[in-house]
Amino acid sequence: MSKRVRKPSAGKLRIIGGMWRSRFLQVADLPGLRPTTDRVRETLFNWLQNDVPGAHCLDLFAGSGALSFESASRGAASVTMIENQRQAAELISANIQELKAEHMHLLQYDALSWLRSAPKTQYDIVFIDPPFDSDYLAQACELLENQQYLSEFACIYLEMNRKQDLPVLPENWNVVREKKAGQVSYYLIRRNFTSN
Repeated sequence: MSKRVRKPSAGKLRIIGGMWRSRFLQVADLPGLRPTTDRVRETLFNWLQNDVPGAHCLDLFAGSGALSFESASRGAASVTMIENQRQAAELISANIQELKAEHMHLLQYDALSWLRSAPKTQYDIVFIDPPFDSDYLAQACELLENQQYLSEFACIYLEMNRKQDLPVLPENWNVVREKKAGQVSYYLIRRNFTSN
């Protein structure tokens, strides 16, 4: 009799658009894990609809993988996910396998440590949604810019507790969209962007 492997308890996540539209994925039920809501994802990917196809994406605090799977579903060329929690990483990995998503790559790593040591690859879209009770947001922004991980006109998405102020951003980062929903504030930033 084969031994059954016990999976961590999980919720469900629905992909909103693209080739995997309406597919449900398992999400780890872990303290502090907040999958980006359908409403916020819908708004974000409306903002990014012309940027995602063919883009190289980086999801620094992947959590459920919601933003990564949505990007991959909508035509991103590659998606790199960084997730430190083992149970969350295991479920993301299982979802990648289930979707046969060969252009998605998961690294179980602390995001800030990874940014300090990873080979320099340039990304077109970066998602930054760290734990609310951390001070990772400002550090991640600084490392992304200073360590040259961003393409010239990269888009950066920030999601944070609405009670917090936006950290000081690199000078060449321009907030082009911002909204609030429930407990979160979220922002779309474009690098080296000038409005006409």
